Amino acid sequence: MKKILITGSNGLLGQKLVYKLVNHPEFKLIATARGENRLVKKEGYIYETLDITSKEQTENIYSKYLPDIIINTAAMTNVDACETEKENAMNMNAHSVKYQVQTLETLKKRNPNYDPHYIHLSTDFIFDGTHGPLDENEKPNPLSYYAETKLEAEKIVMTSSLKWAIARTVLVYGIVDNMSRSNIVLWVKNNLEQGKTINVVDDQFRTPTLAEDLADGCLLIAQKGATGIYNISGKDYMSILTLAHRVADYYKLDKTLIKPSKSIDIKQPAKRPPNTGFIIDKAIKELGYKPHSFEEGIALLEEQLKKN
Repeated sequence: MKKILITGSNGLLGQKLVYKLVNHPEFKLIATARGENRLVKKEGYIYETLDITSKEQTENIYSKYLPDIIINTAAMTNVDACETEKENAMNMNAHSVKYQVQTLETLKKRNPNYDPHYIHLSTDFIFDGTHGPLDENEKPNPLSYYAETKLEAEKIVMTSSLKWAIARTVLVYGIVDNMSRSNIVLWVKNNLEQGKTINVVDDQFRTPTLAEDLADGCLLIAQKGATGIYNISGKDYMSILTLAHRVADYYKLDKTLIKPSKSIDIKQPAKRPPNTGFIIDKAIKELGYKPHSFEEGIALLEEQLKKN
């Protein structure tokens, strides 16, 4: 049974991974995050508090468990906050990766039979968005500080001596236990249900990703021992405005409340790439990745909302 360690287990992707891996016959699961465990289900795995920005804590936890597979989901993902809190962003998104990689490399040197597989989560925001959708060979050109920190982390992973994989993703949506942040689908739904007018950009294009699909993609990488870069996203390419319209259509809500706007009119500290979205052929072919359609994703989300 392989030991699999997840960082950021309180987050959206982290929770989905824990629930998929709990009592999984292939894996012994170690879930780690800052502070208390926010998951409702507490059985079937080990939980350890871990602040990945602490080199000492990282060394202690990794030395204690010697995980065979690490899925690094922990990150500072609030793009605008990264622009204004640059030190925090670099610590969370890049320095923490350096601490993990260095710790694993040291442990590998000490234990000749130890060969950990490090799977790191990255983002479409490392690209400048001049065109899309993009494949794995696209050249990064970050527009925001968040994107710079995520690209720096990729470089740390790629130049390491570890067996590594990078899973890049796009605009993740879903719901989890004790949710601390909303996402685009719920934001559109909640506002329209309350009869509120919303401004939605029509000049940004993405392939929105259901959190369950992203978790499945990460697990396929882990199970197949895959290495290199993989685009793991949804398969439906659309503008954010189209996304909002499709959410409204699904719930039969009033689309006239959705007002098209331009990115330039929405005052945000961080610049967003206009056009990304991913070509996921490599993940489909090499991993057997099968993402839901956007409407199937909303249906799954709705099922979970009814249970909560």
